[in-house]
Amino acid sequence: MFAAEAFSPHETLAAALIAHAADGDDGSHDLAHILRVFRNAMRIHAREGGDGQVLAASVLLHDCVVVEKNSPLRAKASALAAEKASAILAELGWSGADIEAAAHAITAHSFSAGVAPQTLEAKILQDADRLDAIGMIGAARCFYIAGRLGSGLYDPFDPAAADRPLDDKRYAIDHFQTKLFKLADGFQTETGRRLAAARDKSLRDFLSEFMDEI
Repeated sequence: MFAAEAFSPHETLAAALIAHAADGDDGSHDLAHILRVFRNAMRIHAREGGDGQVLAASVLLHDCVVVEKNSPLRAKASALAAEKASAILAELGWSGADIEAAAHAITAHSFSAGVAPQTLEAKILQDADRLDAIGMIGAARCFYIAGRLGSGLYDPFDPAAADRPLDDKRYAIDHFQTKLFKLADGFQTETGRRLAAARDKSLRDFLSEFMDEI
């Protein structure tokens, strides 16, 4: 059951936007993900500042259009979400400037889009979303997505890819090297970088223990 108070102090905004927040049936981009990213964003916002209302709307709508990881349209997902979010916020009577600010944050949050965040709100959203891709949650989401796309956990004969190219479309743990371990170096805010360092360590520790077991 949706509980608007979980999005305090932006309960009213959450109640208005939540119906649009999670698109499709992807459990790695569901309401639980939205709430985790919101909490990450509010934690960073408390230290870094920025417009809380624009940031909250950006978080709530950043995945209002979801494209599967293996789709050729993947790099356009955040731009499509920004376009849809702009229309939603316009219907709520938001100003053009605030809509533009939220749309930019949504467009720039995506790793696949390759758009550099230009505002503090965009930097915070990108950091908050990427925090959810590392640490224990990041590991869980990685394996969930691999199962959803039909990938194996690892190459049974060369799990560490010592004598083969990394291939995260075939093996889940290859994604740690191809993307997840690179994320901590790209955080935009000081608070985000500090939080990312701890999660990056836990992710690396997880993979080390995983490799020991296989």
